[in-house]
Amino acid sequence: MITTIFSKSRPFNYILVTCLLTVCFVVIQSGQVDGIGFGLALAKKAAFLVILVGSLFITNFVTKRNGLSKDSTYPFLFFFLFLILFPSVLLDSKIVVSNFFLLLAMRRLVSLQSLITPKEKIFDASLWVFVAALFHFWAILFILLVFISIFFHVSRDYRNWIIPYIAFFGVATTYLLFAVVFNKTLISDMISQAQIDLTFTYFRNKFENIAFSIFTAIAFLFFFAQLISLPGKPLILHASYKKVVFCFVIAVVVFVISPEKDNSLLVYTFMPLSIMATSYIESLQIKTVREVALLILIAACLLSYFAQL
Repeated sequence: MITTIFSKSRPFNYILVTCLLTVCFVVIQSGQVDGIGFGLALAKKAAFLVILVGSLFITNFVTKRNGLSKDSTYPFLFFFLFLILFPSVLLDSKIVVSNFFLLLAMRRLVSLQSLITPKEKIFDASLWVFVAALFHFWAILFILLVFISIFFHVSRDYRNWIIPYIAFFGVATTYLLFAVVFNKTLISDMISQAQIDLTFTYFRNKFENIAFSIFTAIAFLFFFAQLISLPGKPLILHASYKKVVFCFVIAVVVFVISPEKDNSLLVYTFMPLSIMATSYIESLQIKTVREVALLILIAACLLSYFAQL
C-alpha cells in the first residue's frame, strides 16, 4: 500500500508528509517557546518550518526534474523519515538553513548536465555554498562538488574554473563588511569554527546512539547499492548520480571533522541519501519486498523519534 501511494506524484502525498512533519516539528518544539518575545519566537519557528518543508520539496524537485526517479515522491518521504530519525535536527535552525542553501547549490549543479547557461549555474552554486558556510564553516567543503561538476561538464573553458573564486570574493567581502560595521565578533566566531574535531563522544543518551546506528546501517546499504547499480544506469545520468555520490561523501567528511558534533550535522547527507534510497527502492522488482523494506524503515524512524522525545 505504501509503495502504491508514493510510487506516483500526487498532491495527497505532499500534503500528508508535510502535515506529518508539521506535527513532529510542533511536538519537538513545544517546550522551546517561553512567554518572553512569544510572537517573534513563533515567527522564527514558523520560518524554520517553512525551510524544512522547502528542503523536502527541493530534494524531490531535483530528483524528478533530472530523471533520477520514476516520477515518484519517494525522495520527499525519505527526507522526512531521516529528519524524524534525528529529532535534534528539528531544533537546530543554523544547520538546517546551511543545508537549505546547499540544496539550492545542488539543484544548480545537477542541472548543469543540460549545458544551458553553465557559467550562471556555476556562479549560483558557488554562491550558495559559501553562504551555507556562513552558518556552518565546514560546509565550505561542498565547493569541491562545484569543481567536480565543472570537470564533468565544462572543463575545457578555463573561465569556468575561475567563477567559484569570484563568488567567494563576493561573499567574503560582504560578510567582512557586515562584521566590521555591525558586529566584529562574527569574524572571531567564524575563525573558531574552523577547527577539526574527530571525537565521537557526543551522544547524550542511548537512544541517540541507537538512531545513529540505524542511520549508519541504512546509509551503507543505500550507498553501496548505488555504487553497484551505477554501471546499469542510463549513460546520460551517470554524471548526475556520481555528483550525488560525491555529495554524500563530502557530507560524511563534514560530519566527521566538525567540532561540537551532534546528530543534526547528518542533515547534510539527507538529500543525497534520499536520492540513493529512491534509486534502491525503485530497483526492487518484487513489490512485497519494496513494501516490507519501506515499512521497516518507517517503523524504525518513528520509534527512534518517539524514543528521543
